[in-house]
Amino acid sequence: MNTAPGRSELPLDSRPGPSRRASLKSRRQRSLAFRLAFAVVVTILVLVPFAWMISIAFTPAEQAFGSISLLPEQPTWRNFWIALTEVDLSRALLNSGVVAALAVIVNLVLTPMTGYAFCRLRFPGSQFVFLGIIATTAIPIAVTLIPLFLMVKGIPWAGGNDLFGHGGTGLLNTLLGVSIPHLVGAMNIFLSYQYYSTMPGELAEAARMDGAGEWVIFWRVYLPLSKPLLAVVAIFSFTGTWDDFLWPLVTTTSRDVYTVQLALVQFNAEGNVQYGALMAGAILISLPVVAVFLFNQRSFIAGLADGGVKG
Repeated sequence: MNTAPGRSELPLDSRPGPSRRASLKSRRQRSLAFRLAFAVVVTILVLVPFAWMISIAFTPAEQAFGSISLLPEQPTWRNFWIALTEVDLSRALLNSGVVAALAVIVNLVLTPMTGYAFCRLRFPGSQFVFLGIIATTAIPIAVTLIPLFLMVKGIPWAGGNDLFGHGGTGLLNTLLGVSIPHLVGAMNIFLSYQYYSTMPGELAEAARMDGAGEWVIFWRVYLPLSKPLLAVVAIFSFTGTWDDFLWPLVTTTSRDVYTVQLALVQFNAEGNVQYGALMAGAILISLPVVAVFLFNQRSFIAGLADGGVKG
């Protein structure tokens, strides 16, 4: 029996029979059910602590641990008021917002340009310098803490310092000093390098043929295509700055410049821990992180998917 060109037919005895097809379908259904059950269990394990935190935040202090129910019998907003007033969490939210905004803006401006330069504009020693920058991500923060502290303290003409950085406190105990370690992230430079290495070089060649310079090529050609990268850089910069605890602890002594992490610790420093207010404060400092992620969610997920396909 002749067959059409390009087509092949399986021998009758090698085709899966009804019983085999049913067995394959049953295996797929069991696999899907197992993955669904696993996803449900993981989701519950992740969400239950957050649900418990929300429950305690709305529960009066005298009833916080008197019941195992997730729904408070007498919900109250008093814990949020205590969190905002007793440890001045409102001021800490403003301080962290200023520090995180400064870190995000500087990273969005500098790290894509730096990654693009290392990727597209090769110069003598560029790879050596790039590898040196990436190697800094492997250095523990505790190792760099003292040198960075001395650098911030010795900045000239800041905090009473002279030209040589002596006589004053520099940028210690200031919001700018808190933000300095987060202004340029080595990992963000690496992400930018990887992103631009996957983009076609023909775009730059076409722009050069039209007489465009490297600056114009970056700003007019590549940067408009970098929304997923910018979303990732913004999220990483914001969360890394917002969640930092050790550096603000070392460089700040006044409550006027406390960040949210330091303000939240004050509940434990008082001796009598107010768990309702503590959980309320934890909710308040989590909201900006969630908002930043939701605002950049589409571009962030597109960037992860794009990197997974191209990588």
